[in-house]
Amino acid sequence: MTPFGERLRALRRQKGVSQKDMAADIGVSAAYLSALEHGHRGLPSWVTIQKILGYFNLIWDDAEDLVALAQASEPRVTVDTSGLSPAATELANLLAARIGDLDEDTIKSLIGILRAAA
Repeated sequence: MTPFGERLRALRRQKGVSQKDMAADIGVSAAYLSALEHGHRGLPSWVTIQKILGYFNLIWDDAEDLVALAQASEPRVTVDTSGLSPAATELANLLAARIGDLDEDTIKSLIGILRAAA
């Protein structure tokens, strides 16, 4: 599941609607909505994001937060390290190979380190 999928599911459950009903209301298939929630689909189109924002009446900071989550929730990431140092290439490859072995605390720690460096 992606951060966007997790938040989308939480919003839908707070509203008390099924995937089928929400999908019909925003004009997508229930299968597509399920795939978004489970992280099997990448970034939805801008039109779909706008429909989701409208569906939940999200504005200002809440809307910006959901858009940012969508943009940070691509489940299939490609990292281009050409032109970077050998250490950067090693880091990218180690992370790709071992991310499934990391526990949540380690993942959150790495996210904190990378956000602080930005």
